[in-house]
Amino acid sequence: MKTNKYYFNEKILNNEYLADYFIKTKTIIEKNRPDSKITMQFFQRTENAVLSGMDVVIELIKFACKNFEELEILALPEGSIVNPLEPVLRITGKYQDFGFLEGMIDGVLSRMTSVATNSARIIQAAGGKMVLNMNDRADIYFNQAFDGLASYHGGMRNFVSLAAIEFIDDLRVKKPSGTMPHALIQAYNGDLIAALHDFEKTYPQAPLVALVDYNNDCITDALKCCQEFKDRLKFVRVDTAKNLTDKSLQNIKPLKNQELNGVSIELIKKLRISMDEAGFNHVKIIVSSGFDAKKINEFESQNAPVDIYGVGEAITKPVASFTGDSVLLNGQPQAKFGREFKESTRLVRIN
Repeated sequence: MKTNKYYFNEKILNNEYLADYFIKTKTIIEKNRPDSKITMQFFQRTENAVLSGMDVVIELIKFACKNFEELEILALPEGSIVNPLEPVLRITGKYQDFGFLEGMIDGVLSRMTSVATNSARIIQAAGGKMVLNMNDRADIYFNQAFDGLASYHGGMRNFVSLAAIEFIDDLRVKKPSGTMPHALIQAYNGDLIAALHDFEKTYPQAPLVALVDYNNDCITDALKCCQEFKDRLKFVRVDTAKNLTDKSLQNIKPLKNQELNGVSIELIKKLRISMDEAGFNHVKIIVSSGFDAKKINEFESQNAPVDIYGVGEAITKPVASFTGDSVLLNGQPQAKFGREFKESTRLVRIN
């Protein structure tokens, strides 16, 4: 069995991940035009996209192409900033040696570049504050390793699952850490204090983090936790659903364009003031639930006293879609109208 660090499935070698027309095209060309050489280039249409997935693509070609050494491959490095219509990858060789992988290459680059680009935008919006990648809950589990790597290319360094850091080779990236789920509080019949006591006894080395939105009364519950655990409490986390308004804000009439539902700026400011006035200014605030680059920008522009942002589904939102085009035939221009060969001085020889 052929193996590699990305665990490519043997079904790839049996064409099971290929669209049928790629299989038919490979068969026709191999039978009737076996010596023709094509040049294929790949691009996308998003401004300032963060390229990710190129190393995976090169390994995929090595895995699936029996004549890999005969291919000429030029590519941009991981993490490159790319713009619309700019070639990021160019491959020259016989179609039957690589061209059938067009759709799979598009998919890898589209997914991973989208994740990297979203991650970079989120990190930029956070302005140096910690961002916790909580994408495990937002997508199917077997994407975690590739999404984690792509998110890393976008600048994220904090993750919640071991799978998310499997492909990341960087000692600066620490082992995953997390807080507590609502399920732990529920298991203690809604008794947050009791749940925290047992959390602390079971994991004495882990920072103590109170999830304070279980009763939709964040400030009351945060202050109870502060008073119970004093200096041992390091963080409170607010994860209020966007269809709810915390009890502390329900009698407030919102100003024009002011949001009070969910994890709102007003709620976090009120929470910070309440903890500071009670003498617990050392307790930091983590927020999650519906955060993306836009929402983080809003919080930062209004100086919301957030210390850590937890982000999930916004990380994998598709924003970059790649297309592969055959642009040269035996070294001569031959391409679909509007998809002609584009020169690039940035491409680096890979093979």
